[in-house]
Amino acid sequence: MEILFKLKSKVESRKSKVKNLIFPIAYCLLPIASFSQEKVQDTTKVNQLDEVLVSAIRVTSKTPVSFSNLDKKEIKNRNLAQDIPILMNYMPSVVTTSDAGNGVGYTGIRVRGSDATRVNVTINGIPYNDAESSGTFWVNMPDFASSVESLQLQRGVGTSTNGAGAFGASLNLLTDSFSKESKGEISNSFGSFNTRKHTVKFSSGLLSPKGETNSGQGFELAGRLSNIDSQGYIERASSDLKSYFLQGTYVGKTTLIKALVFGGTEKTYQSWNGIDGETLRDNRTFNSAGIYTDELGNTRYYDNEVDNYQQDHFQLHWNERISEHWSSTLALHYTKGKGFYENYKEDADFADYNLTPITIDATTINTSDLVRQKWLDNDFYGTVYSINYKKGPLDLIFGGGWNKYEGQHFGKVIWARFASTSELGDHYYDDKATKTDYNIFAKANYQLTKKWSLYGDLQYRNVRYKADGVQAEIVDDSFNFFNPKAGLNCSFNDKNIFYFSYAKAHREPNRTDYEGGNAKPEKLDDLELGWRYASEKIKLNSNIYYMAYKDQLILTGNLDDVGNPIRSNSEKSYRIGLEVDATFAVSKQVIIRPNFTLSQNKNVDLNVAGSNFGTKDIAYSPSVIAGNILVYKPLNNLQISWLSKFVGEQYMNNIELPAAHLQDYFVNDLNITYEIQSKSVFKSIVLTGLVNNILDKQYVSNGYMYDVYPYYYPQAGINFLAGMTLLF
Repeated sequence: MEILFKLKSKVESRKSKVKNLIFPIAYCLLPIASFSQEKVQDTTKVNQLDEVLVSAIRVTSKTPVSFSNLDKKEIKNRNLAQDIPILMNYMPSVVTTSDAGNGVGYTGIRVRGSDATRVNVTINGIPYNDAESSGTFWVNMPDFASSVESLQLQRGVGTSTNGAGAFGASLNLLTDSFSKESKGEISNSFGSFNTRKHTVKFSSGLLSPKGETNSGQGFELAGRLSNIDSQGYIERASSDLKSYFLQGTYVGKTTLIKALVFGGTEKTYQSWNGIDGETLRDNRTFNSAGIYTDELGNTRYYDNEVDNYQQDHFQLHWNERISEHWSSTLALHYTKGKGFYENYKEDADFADYNLTPITIDATTINTSDLVRQKWLDNDFYGTVYSINYKKGPLDLIFGGGWNKYEGQHFGKVIWARFASTSELGDHYYDDKATKTDYNIFAKANYQLTKKWSLYGDLQYRNVRYKADGVQAEIVDDSFNFFNPKAGLNCSFNDKNIFYFSYAKAHREPNRTDYEGGNAKPEKLDDLELGWRYASEKIKLNSNIYYMAYKDQLILTGNLDDVGNPIRSNSEKSYRIGLEVDATFAVSKQVIIRPNFTLSQNKNVDLNVAGSNFGTKDIAYSPSVIAGNILVYKPLNNLQISWLSKFVGEQYMNNIELPAAHLQDYFVNDLNITYEIQSKSVFKSIVLTGLVNNILDKQYVSNGYMYDVYPYYYPQAGINFLAGMTLLF
């Protein structure tokens, strides 16, 4: 808690500033004694029908939660082929990385130092995190950003939601809204590393069955097809990505029904091995994946060392406004995933692949060069629901969900120099896993006075996980978690809002944790104190957070034999920090949007292999993260943006080993968008250019430790993407 005393001393040395802060808070307290005599106004903004899909898990400025929004307009300016985490790079407390080095293919995100397995992701309120690994693999849904209406990132525990517990953040995405008018879109982009993206979208507009116009009711059919290809910055880190999105919508006076089918296929050449320090210095694009030595002693690369996966999603949503005060949502969902990754293995032991030693010319052979495939075939299905009551000062939501995962893990040898007695199609392992996740929650906002509102949120979550193939014995665990949350919101005046919240969260271990023998669930207490300011030209959000963990599963920096990050329990750890983001409208032409996070992220009395290392930094948790977007609009249809990102130094393990040190980096991008209004076939033509890392910074955004040896994931130097979108 050393940092708290330092913060306290700094605050005491600035008495005038403290006075300015305490006065509005005290002013907010005055009306509490007489709140029952005041008439409370319901100032809740009426959401569009589409927004009801996520209203149960999203928040507004009236909720005491730290959050940021990203809408469709902001997304499309840089949506030229890169994945969703890269498009989120300039949001507060966010750090992103790319295996291929250019933002296409496998990408990753961390929020407040917490990796993607700890970021709860939902799509239209449906859980998206993989049930076993808890990870989010955006590569399975290429160009999904083209079908996103908006997204909200809640930092910290956030509010109760469906799916995995949030230990770093919650990210919920709303897919495209229905369109009242018919429209179409053709988008093409090209860029460095032979990167290209082709997208076609359409909407029929609302078609009234009675032939009425402008009724706001009817049916709509909309869809998208996309194809992304890239060779990647790293050698052979190619991506061949295809996706689709199709939705049918019925809009009635009080009803919204949506049926969605979306998904994609990905084929990426593996680039997750990283490189050592010497190679980073001499040949930073080197990729060791697929390398082998043939029978003549020549070094070669296996041309199909790929990850190959298909994922298809089916969602059915029914939203109903029952009465003036009651509304409901009900959704059914099903996700099918199937695929494999393929490796060339030299001198593989027969015993590891259930092969019997053979004898040739009196020589016993028990090893062979071979090609293996590791398969995953899974099904994920369930339902989520919510009921909303809103009247006067009370806004109450009751909801929950039931979801089940069924996964088949198996391996095949598709070629071997010495095949022994094996047959084509034989499995050398077969593992099964099931996971059932059930939760219910109730949350309420109550307007105590004109200035004060109270927030409460209670969630019960039950998890049952059963799997073989991860330990000598079958894993069969169940967890019961109770996650209470509460907060206060004070609207001092039209411009200033103060809030305080407390949230408790629990999280179960994932499959890799069981494989490593770490089966303890983790616990988190999250305190947030914030201030929001909004005027005509300035918007400012700031908050102080303190996240206290018990048995946090922290990244060790090491990977297992198939590339999964290895974690271990830290008995006591914490994250404490200050987050600030703002928007300054300097003039009609110039907007500045800075953000920064200052934090301490510590393991307390860390024990590793029986040794106590004291208080050390949590791995992959930089103490400084900052970003800025400078927007200049010299013309109504021309926008020029300069985007900057700074990530402070961090460690790739938890004992602050010097070799595990990752240097800080500062990168800048240039984004230009120009729209041509057309009176011919097209409504408009949008030209977009993006120069990534325009100052050609040589940097590393991620890495891992192989024992005491560091391995790195270098990112591309200066590179570009350019696109044209035809709207009609």
